[in-house]
Amino acid sequence: MSDAAELEAYVEENRERFLDELFEYLEIPSISTDESMKEEVGRCAGWLRDHLSDIGFKSAEIHQTDGHPIVYAEHCEQPDKPTILIYAHYDVQPPDPLDKWDSEPFKPEVRDGKIFARGATDDKGQFFSHVKGLEAHLATSGELPVNVKLLVEGEEEVGSVHLEDWVSKNRQKLACDGVVISDSAMFAEGLPTITYGLRGLSYFEVTLRGPDHDLHSGLYGGAVPNPINELAKIISKLHDDEGRVAITGFYDDVEPPTDEEREQFASLPFDEEDFRAETGAPGLTGEEGYTTLERRWVRPTLDCNGIWGGYTEPGAKTVLPSEASAKISCRLVPDQDPDEITELASEYIEEIAPSYVDVEVEPHHGGKPVVSPRDNATVDAATRALKRAWGRDAVFTRGGGTIPVVPVFTEILESPTVLMGFGLNDDRLHSPNEKFNVENFYKGIETSTYLWDELEQA
Repeated sequence: MSDAAELEAYVEENRERFLDELFEYLEIPSISTDESMKEEVGRCAGWLRDHLSDIGFKSAEIHQTDGHPIVYAEHCEQPDKPTILIYAHYDVQPPDPLDKWDSEPFKPEVRDGKIFARGATDDKGQFFSHVKGLEAHLATSGELPVNVKLLVEGEEEVGSVHLEDWVSKNRQKLACDGVVISDSAMFAEGLPTITYGLRGLSYFEVTLRGPDHDLHSGLYGGAVPNPINELAKIISKLHDDEGRVAITGFYDDVEPPTDEEREQFASLPFDEEDFRAETGAPGLTGEEGYTTLERRWVRPTLDCNGIWGGYTEPGAKTVLPSEASAKISCRLVPDQDPDEITELASEYIEEIAPSYVDVEVEPHHGGKPVVSPRDNATVDAATRALKRAWGRDAVFTRGGGTIPVVPVFTEILESPTVLMGFGLNDDRLHSPNEKFNVENFYKGIETSTYLWDELEQA
């Protein structure tokens, strides 16, 4: 097996090549939600399969689904050692709005020590740190200290709609002692972080319909229902004056944070004014009785993500629109069920909608919330690897986002999951000018090289 000096020397000698290869990966516009990019998504899967084979994985395969393909690779040559599954996704969000980018989203470039590109931190850059950490072991000794399996999907950004079925059918292929995911953020720059909880998601679309065609607002205004006006009224009734979601039954299954968790969160180096400045918002808001971190991590939310209807082009067109729509997401916490929340929301919206408009609630994708145990060998190995790389103890946090596959691994593979992110909260994932610190990319590689040695001792 490789020693630490050999690994460090290999990584140092290949820094520029590693960055060039990451750029190749980032240049492929693997936008899973855009049907016109289906060929590019497939090309990205092929590029990744070939790259994993080139660096020495014993097998690297593409598995087709009814949507986008899954890349699976493994190097399992240590029958008496632990087996670890790394999960990641190679698909990315659409880059829109393009005019808000300072550089082209699929032509990565480094500015001020940061890699700017779509997918830089979510999730290509973070995952590629592991790929290069594994390569360092394979290149210097020809082996890995433990058995490693890689599962990289192409549909995370559209809800991992085919992944659960694939995991269920391939339970034996994926059998492992632990799961490692790097698709989360460090709490602060230079502060290694393990995320042990994620919120779930209920996502749906609301459409209100009034007249069967657009009408002249002068001839019909005041006498015929305006779907935009009525939709705005409905949205205004989705929260009460204390910032709580007003949907009947929404909080029935919510598991509150423990006193220990609240104390732990309060001890983190968090400055509310810095956080406000980071968002660019004039002020902060949220559910009364909870701190900003608690609102983001351990309390459920409801937000309108998009709203449209009528005429929105330049100039004036005085019409009463025939319909108006909004997209709404609810972030969920244990033990809320996404299907049940979607049903409760649908019933509530239909109840408060006036009788003179037709209302339709269309469910989209969702994901279950999850809290992973912290007392297991995989977590212990990850904390040691992080300390070796970053020179300080890791902190434990919960996350506000959703990774749909985490509860799938918990339920189907019955394996503990460790989320060790190398990104930062201000990396603008899903937004223009997404970035990934170059130093974090290399620190991620260093962490990964140590991780496999630490897991060997687990």
